Amino acid sequence: MSLSPGAYRLLRGVRETLRRESIVERPRGGKVVAEIEAWCAEYDIDLTVHRLGKRLRFDRRLLADMGQVLDSLGQPPLDAALSGRTTAEQADQGSLEAKSVRESPRARRTLVSLPVLARPAWLAAEPREYRDLDWRSLDLGAFDALIQVENLDSFYAFTPDIVATAHCRQPLVAYRGDRHYGGGFAALGEAWSARGKLHLYFGDFDAAGIGVAMASRATHLLLPPLEWLKRHATADHLPAAQMTAQAALRDYRATLPGGHPLRGYLTIILDRQCGLRQQWFGNDLILVPLD
Repeated sequence: MSLSPGAYRLLRGVRETLRRESIVERPRGGKVVAEIEAWCAEYDIDLTVHRLGKRLRFDRRLLADMGQVLDSLGQPPLDAALSGRTTAEQADQGSLEAKSVRESPRARRTLVSLPVLARPAWLAAEPREYRDLDWRSLDLGAFDALIQVENLDSFYAFTPDIVATAHCRQPLVAYRGDRHYGGGFAALGEAWSARGKLHLYFGDFDAAGIGVAMASRATHLLLPPLEWLKRHATADHLPAAQMTAQAALRDYRATLPGGHPLRGYLTIILDRQCGLRQQWFGNDLILVPLD
């Protein structure tokens, strides 16, 4: 999940004010603050002491924590001095190493799953080959679909040899990422989106998961059939911390046509308050369009 330009503008304004003051408060009613809260929840930044009724309190410690996560994801920092440069590029400009704003060594790395083309004699047989690589080394034109997998255990277990993706001749299966791989996938996702090709999101069926899929510009969700999901979704798999993310989904649902397939799925989350983690899905999956 990446912060929008609006979120960056708000946070940079807060940062400037914090040069003169110890705290800054902003109303929680707006979409940008709600997005920041959802982003913090996604990356385990605790906002309990920062939520004061209808206002969100920022201080230097909170912005430092957010800055560390942005750095680990390889995303644009709030501080700009040597922003976006590698340590080697910083060294070219002098002896100052600005770790808090440098490009993370993993900024361009992504974890992908590919068919096994050749196997050395000493390696046991595995159905897939896993590569940690610079996403720019991929020839994206060689793939007809991108399958983004949310959880790491599901990524290693996933194979595209299922009915739902049988029409994909050469899919690229990629881990959505965490603090190690999130930045690389974000850049890969942007490059893929520019090609206008099929982008499937395979992740938890909850408000945060669908929110991440939308932020990643996925075209479809990979989910169990609706009637099956109605029977198996549970309140135990929909964290209360995702209420902020639910608000954004309610707004999105209001924009969908009456017969849109996603509406039935959103009803399970928003009206029944149930979800299901992807490890419980099984292999009977279908494609559900996001727009």
